[in-house]
Order: sequence, then C-alpha cells, then structure tokens
Amino acid sequence: MQHFATEAETIFYKKPQPFTKWATPDILSYALGATLYMPASMPNIVGLIQSQKYKELTSLVIDLEDAVGDSELGDCEAKLIEDISELYKLYQQKQLELQDIPLLFIRVRHVEQFSYLTSRLKEKQEILTGYVFPKFTATQGARYFELLEQTIQENNLTLYGMPILESREVLYKESRMEALLAIKSVLLQHKSRVLNIRIGATDFCGIYGIRRRMDSTIYDISVIRDCIADIVNILGREEDGFVISGPVWEYFSNQRVLKPALRMTPFSEKGALETRKALLDDCLDGLMKEVLMDKQNGIVGKTVIHPSHIRVVHALYAISYEEYLDALSIVEHNDGSKGVMKSHYANKMNEIKPHMRWAQRILKQAHVYGVYHESMDFASLLLNSELGGHMYATTNE
Repeated sequence: MQHFATEAETIFYKKPQPFTKWATPDILSYALGATLYMPASMPNIVGLIQSQKYKELTSLVIDLEDAVGDSELGDCEAKLIEDISELYKLYQQKQLELQDIPLLFIRVRHVEQFSYLTSRLKEKQEILTGYVFPKFTATQGARYFELLEQTIQENNLTLYGMPILESREVLYKESRMEALLAIKSVLLQHKSRVLNIRIGATDFCGIYGIRRRMDSTIYDISVIRDCIADIVNILGREEDGFVISGPVWEYFSNQRVLKPALRMTPFSEKGALETRKALLDDCLDGLMKEVLMDKQNGIVGKTVIHPSHIRVVHALYAISYEEYLDALSIVEHNDGSKGVMKSHYANKMNEIKPHMRWAQRILKQAHVYGVYHESMDFASLLLNSELGGHMYATTNE
C-alpha cells in the first residue's frame, strides 16, 4: 500500500513510501491515516476489498459494535467469519496479494466475542492487522491484550490491538486520572502490541446528550476538549511512544448554518475555487478544520465513516516543504554543536532539544504521506483528484 501512489511527481518533492502490515509499528501507527469504519452487515465486503474499489483506502475496520444492531449480531458474526475466510482463501490461492488488502481490523463488542472470533478464525487472521477494543478500561483491557498475545503465539501471527477510550470512567473528571493511569499501566505492559490509541468522542458526547454540528469541531465542545487534553497529557508523552488517533468525523451532507471554515486563498491562488466549492458542498471544511486541530494537539490519523473523507485527511497529513526542511535541519544538527538556529526560510527559531520530537514526528509523516514541492500544498493535491466530479459520487451509497 502507498498513499497517493498515482500522483504526479510535480506535486511531491518526496514521494510517499509504500508500506505493509509488516512495517515497524512506529511507521505503521502513522500510516493508518483515515481509518474507514464499515458495518459488518455491509454486503460484499470481500468484493469491495478484492476490486480495490476505494483506491485511497489504506486502513479499514469491520465493525461489530455500535454499527450493528443487537438483533442482527449473530448473523453479522457469521458473515464476518465467512468474509474473512473468503479473503484468506483468495490470499492462499494467490488471487489476492496481502499488500493489496487494506490494514484490516475487526472491532469487537466485548472480550467474550473476541475470544470466540479468534478461536474460529485461527490462522485466517494472517490477513488481519489487528483488532479494535471498545469501551477500553484497565480491567477489560488486560484481558483483551492477554487474549491477543495468546492468539498471536498459537497461530504465529503479527497482530496489534487498538483500544478506544470512550468509557464514563475516562470522561468523568473525578475518575479520569485514576482511570487513565490504570489504562496506561496496562498499555505499557503490552506496548509492542499497541498500534494506536483511539478516542471515542461520539460515545463521550452521547453520555451528555451532546452532538457536534457539522460546521464545528469536537474541540468546540468544552467537556470533550477537556477530556482529550488529559488523554494526550497522560498517554501522549515522549517517553511512552504511544500514537493517539483523532475522533470520528460523522458528516457527509450539507445543511450549513455557520460561515464556512475553509479559507479561499489556497484555492483562488491555483484557480481552483470549484474544488473549494465541492469541499463545502460535501461539508468537508469542518472535517479539515478538525484534522488541523487534531494535528495541533499531537494527534495523528482520523476515524472516518465515508470514503470521500479519506483523501482529504491524507492530504492534510502530507508535509509541507518548509516543515520538512525545518525537521531535517533539527535532526541533522542533533550532535551538540548547536542549541538554536534560524530556519531555512528565516521566519522562525528552531531549537534542537525542544523541537526534536516534533521533528522526528514530521519525518515519520513525510515517509508515509510525502512532502509537497515548495509551491504545492493540500489544495494542489485535492485539485488533482478532480473534486466535484466522480470522487463524490459515492456520497449517497
């Protein structure tokens, strides 16, 4: 897999590099990008993957939890086992290469279901990258990772877990610190198996009967913003090395009330106002604003629920030429010879020690998402995708 594999060389100074599920976890955790959630009940999941219907799709979660009704759960479990078995059969028959399968995860409901699925799927889990563990707490989390380790050892697999923080214990202020510290202890014990930590903002909002508007971001809801800040504070520390992913973006139709959040300038400079209009019509300016806020808060990647979101998220994670030069300069001068220096563009100060982790993160993103040429940016990439045309034909599927 490779982000923007077919893009013109004129857009990228440094092209995104290909990756597979066997990449090192520190690269793979950044490579997830826009992770598409798909109900296990959705028909023809096998065909969708085999045909590579969504060319931009690099990570996919088949959801057995909130996306599936209680009354259909048994049928969906059986269908999921059948789908994974069929994909594994195609892989065994060499009709499907593993590098052509998106980073594939199953979101389970509870520990018992996870145990059941792993016992049924066994070696067929080779085509999976891992599992998503919802409502993650320290007690349940320990059981999840113990079972994950057991299935890895029994079947000689490479698999990862992705916990979702969405429980009341994490949201409620009086219990949050204790809950987060207990969760952190569990995750540190199983660090090599933790690919990503995800935030269940929709569940958090539901506890308070809140739903963000499509023209605002999750950071506009103060109680959720406060919780995200503590999650990043406890689990996003340099010495621990965990990668935290952004909450789901759940809109893909337009009923705008507030002023658009997407600036006109990057598009008008390229004669691409129709591209901007397409983004606004599909209400993707709110998504873009939220991704920028995610990035500013040290969060990497995004949960999405529609294929039209994927390219937009990835375009915003590609690195600007200026950022790349700054990061490269900081890392290259980490020999004690300098403490601070002027940036390549002479518009900022680069301090070696305080900015080192930022620089390392930027270079990982550059490896996965690429580096724009000096005159290019996210608008160039979105214009190149023919926005306003066939890319958005899937909105009402």
